[in-house]
This record gives sequence, structure tokens and C-alpha cells, in this order.
Amino acid sequence: MEEKNIKAVLFDMDGTLTDTEKFYQKAWPKTLAHFGYEMTEEQPLELRSLGRPFAVEKFKEWYGDDFDYWAVREYRKAMVEEMLGKNGIPLKPGAKETLKWLRENDIFISLVTANDRERANRYLKKIGLFEYFNAVVCADMVEKGKPAPDIYAYACKTLGIAPEETYAVEDSPNGCMSAYRAGCNVIMIPDLTEPDEELKKILYARLDGLLDICDLFK
Repeated sequence: MEEKNIKAVLFDMDGTLTDTEKFYQKAWPKTLAHFGYEMTEEQPLELRSLGRPFAVEKFKEWYGDDFDYWAVREYRKAMVEEMLGKNGIPLKPGAKETLKWLRENDIFISLVTANDRERANRYLKKIGLFEYFNAVVCADMVEKGKPAPDIYAYACKTLGIAPEETYAVEDSPNGCMSAYRAGCNVIMIPDLTEPDEELKKILYARLDGLLDICDLFK
């Protein structure tokens, strides 16, 4: 593995820092059923970190041009909020320790999430991670969400660090592609699925857990 200059690490939230992707995977089929649609087990997996306008296009591809994506999305958001209210927001193992180690080693940290600003900041404060981040970059700050490069490019610009000097930590194909297209070095920590052969080609590393990042950079 080629040694690189490490200046910043950019983290996805759901499925990477928080063990919350499982709630979205449950909520999407239930939401679609409420509106009279059916989902396969594979379809929700394609929605991980999928931002606008791609999510809108995906649902129209699946269910037709008259599909009311925004109404469905609001219902799903409320369902996930209810789930998190009951279950809390579980952290991935080593989340806090990893962020603490990076800050202690003078490495900038940014959140790069498909969540909007209000929700991202609220969640980070609730789980005690807000103070670790030098920047919080959210989907509503850019024109196009993941897998477009916009959000990672914006994060690098916000931190004033070149993409090639940053490492993006992701759990999903859409997130990995977004970071790769922005020129970042992509570290995948799989959550619900392993990378396929094509995705493996764009990865700087595939790790088992967050604490492995500290070992990678020592």
C-alpha cells in the first residue's frame, strides 16, 4: 500500500460511525407498504447514502413518474426518528476512540453525511461526537448528493485540504463512489454488504472496524 500524506479523515455517519443503517433498512419497506407499494430485500440496500437527485430518479424508475418521493421520504424520516427515540442512536464500536486518536494526532476530521444539517448536528450532540469534528458537511449544503462528488469536494474545500491528502471512511457503495469521484482516498468499513469486485478497485483499504484506522495511520 502506497504511503500517503494524511491531513484529514472524512467520515460518513449512518452505517459508519453509527449503527443506524439497519433502521433505514426496516423503515423503507414499511413506508412503501403504507403507501401501497412493495419493496424487495435488495432495493433498500441501493438507497444507502443515495442523495438527491438520484434517490428521486431511482424511485421513479422503480415505481413510475407519478411516485411522490418527498411525501414518502417524510413518512420514512418520521418512522426512523421514532425508532431512534425508542432504541437510541447506537455507535459503531471504537467510534469515539478513533475520533479522539485522530484529533490527538492533529488530523482534521469532518463529517460528510447524507443527513441534513439540523439532524446531523442534533444526532452528533446527542451521541457526544460533535466536539470532535472540525467541520460538518451535509447533503443540503451541495447541489447533488452521493454518489456525486459534490459533498466530498465541498468538505475538502471547507477544510482547505486537497482531496488526495484526505481519507474518506464509508460503509456503502454510493458513499465510496462519491469520495472516489472527488479524488479522496477511500476506506471502506462494510456494514451490511461487502464491496464487489468493481468497488474493490477504487478502495485504498477495506477495514473490519473503526479502530483499524488508527493502526493504518500509525
